[in-house]
Amino acid sequence: MDAVSLVSQLGGFLYTVGSFVVVLSIIVAVHEYGHYIVGRWCGIHPEVFSLGFGPVLASRVDKRGTRWQLAAFPLGGFVKFLGDADAASGKDAGAISAAETDPELLRKTMHGAPLWARAATVAAGPIFNFILAIVIFTGVNLSRGQMQEPLAVGSIKDLPAEGYTLEPGDEILAVAGIETPDFSDGVAWRAFEGSVPVEKILDYRVARDGNEMVARGPYLMPSIVTGVAPRSAASDAGLREGDVIVAVDDAEIFAFSQLKERVEEGEGAPLSLTVWNAGETRELILSPRRTDEPTADGGFQTNWRIGIAGGLAFEPARESVSPWLAVGQGAAQVWRMIEQSLSGLKHMITGQISTCNLSGPVAIAEMSGTLASQGAVNFIWLIAALSTGIGLLNLFPVPVLDGGHLVFFAYEAITGRPPNDRAMQVLMMIGLTMILGLMLFSVSNDLLFC
Repeated sequence: MDAVSLVSQLGGFLYTVGSFVVVLSIIVAVHEYGHYIVGRWCGIHPEVFSLGFGPVLASRVDKRGTRWQLAAFPLGGFVKFLGDADAASGKDAGAISAAETDPELLRKTMHGAPLWARAATVAAGPIFNFILAIVIFTGVNLSRGQMQEPLAVGSIKDLPAEGYTLEPGDEILAVAGIETPDFSDGVAWRAFEGSVPVEKILDYRVARDGNEMVARGPYLMPSIVTGVAPRSAASDAGLREGDVIVAVDDAEIFAFSQLKERVEEGEGAPLSLTVWNAGETRELILSPRRTDEPTADGGFQTNWRIGIAGGLAFEPARESVSPWLAVGQGAAQVWRMIEQSLSGLKHMITGQISTCNLSGPVAIAEMSGTLASQGAVNFIWLIAALSTGIGLLNLFPVPVLDGGHLVFFAYEAITGRPPNDRAMQVLMMIGLTMILGLMLFSVSNDLLFC
């Protein structure tokens, strides 16, 4: 390996690690700030707000007596409240015992505060993660807008030239004689896509400058790459956004459906792709991988995939959306992610899909680096997706996690007394063991088996 290659690989590694640290730090900071600010609002005193674990690199104490610190290992964080023995909010028996003689001081501890205050403080972390995701998705929706109805051409994508006469600004009335439905009507649009004849050049009936006319254009869904999934066959082979796949195993293709058919027929066999981009062609070889994909009915289906997304032959014209609609769309995106995550977990537990779908920190770091290199929108989308996932994970009823504490609070609400301290310690150890086991399993997926 020459020096240039070594420097290049080292630079790529540092870029991946740096991207991962940025993503994780943002999500953890928001999560822990949720605990901190809601706890403060509820009258519980936060003693330490730490971003990271291990040796403290820098710290300061604010006017309220809270120490804000940056620690050496940026793989998490914590808020330690008055009366906590550790970052997991274990009870400091000595501090609580000393505070019992001072009701006002006891009220400021995590373990002496009313049940509602403790529950709100614990639940705030995951809730802030969901809020972060909604805010990001809302911002993306506001910046991108929505597809104009009726469908119109914003810009023509760079495809191998065939004498097309379709132009930006054209309003698409029909394709190959088939009336164009509203894109927002998913069922009608999918039926429309399926009925368009698979021909390299199609007649588009368009409205242009107030007149109706017929323009020649490419197949509606060409074999163009509009997105590349991290850790996929396409990513490993070097496919990138804007590539047009013009042949598979020397057989010409022009439609995304043709590419999909070739990939599925091969059942994982290596494929030779001829790729066109900006007038230049190159050859790539890749092997499709089995992928578990969510279905409309909430289940999963295993297919052979190379890890790319397709799209229309042109960028649709877009129009702005109202803030309220953008917020609603953002909340709906978060809810869909939660539903798909829970469905995926259920199907992994029942053995209907592979546990290889469980990614660990190595895979997440690789995704961070890949999506960061694909642009700001993809990168902040990843932050929103991971924030949703971390918020959901923390609500699982596992001791040590926020969901476990909420279960303990529910027990206290029902029985009128908190769980026994000794039982709490045992349950916390069990929960910690479960989390460490899950982490080791996910890392093994990243490195060894998947």
